[in-house]
Amino acid sequence: LNTEATDQRSESTVTVLVALFANLVIAVAKSVAAALTGSASLVAEAAHSWADTGNEVFLLVAERRAARPADKAHPLGHGREAYVWSMFAAFGLFSVGAAVSIAHGVQQLGAGEEASDYVVGYVVLAVAFVFEGASFLQAVRQARGAASEVGLHPLRYIGRTSNPTLRAVFLEDLAALVGLVIAGSGLALHQATGQPAYDAAGSILVGVLLGFVAVFLIERNRDFLTGEVVSPQTRERALARLLDRPEIESVTFLHLEFVGPDRIFLVAAVDLVGDAPEHQVAERMQAVEDQVEDHRFIQRALLTLSRPGAEPLRVGRQSPP
Repeated sequence: LNTEATDQRSESTVTVLVALFANLVIAVAKSVAAALTGSASLVAEAAHSWADTGNEVFLLVAERRAARPADKAHPLGHGREAYVWSMFAAFGLFSVGAAVSIAHGVQQLGAGEEASDYVVGYVVLAVAFVFEGASFLQAVRQARGAASEVGLHPLRYIGRTSNPTLRAVFLEDLAALVGLVIAGSGLALHQATGQPAYDAAGSILVGVLLGFVAVFLIERNRDFLTGEVVSPQTRERALARLLDRPEIESVTFLHLEFVGPDRIFLVAAVDLVGDAPEHQVAERMQAVEDQVEDHRFIQRALLTLSRPGAEPLRVGRQSPP
């Protein structure tokens, strides 16, 4: 189980590294093309790629710091650091990518300068699409594998996953591909009509797109930093697994909270089978906790005895967390 969890973290790191390399190459190419063509859309795309490049560095830091083991100061591990550094990346996308693109587009709306070297712009956009597509396919492959484990569609999984680096790379690459289409359309309309307003509008649209993605990423990271609980379906599965254990008679309280990417803190009040002496009960509770923590998603399990007369939780019936 530990090996499986390590493999998942390694796959996330590979996904981020692929995106980092792709964005760095693309950022340089777009910057050169923007300087040669004077295209506002290409300037926006260059800003977008430089923002993404910086974001991938933040995401690599997130992966490394979140993987540190638990210690006395952090008994639940350092998993939430992933959301902190992913939040920095989302703010970078908003401030550098979205804000710069919109501001430059608005500035160019009234400009009358004619762009040149359209072919250079088209070639760079095409090459960027190939690199971004390769990075996106890596993110899609990881998302499909993880989504199949929990029975979700990959897009639904991306919205709900507790893995902020996968969500960031997936959505940033998807936005990049859409942004390239917008930038290409703005450049083509500029060439066809001679009106730079189309190119400027493309820059603004790219900025708006990045703004929406950045706000969504910020909101999701905030949710996990403030203690998001697992989905009702996951909670039901956890309750069923606890009740399947031969040592447990009933469960009267269950709380499962994310403390990092694919890491859950489980708190439960249980009634054990039999009427053993107190010292034996403590040993049995500790043994069950250790067994529950063997699951790769459980960072820490904390079990306590149920209050006398407390109503048992039932699988398939809504009950308070």
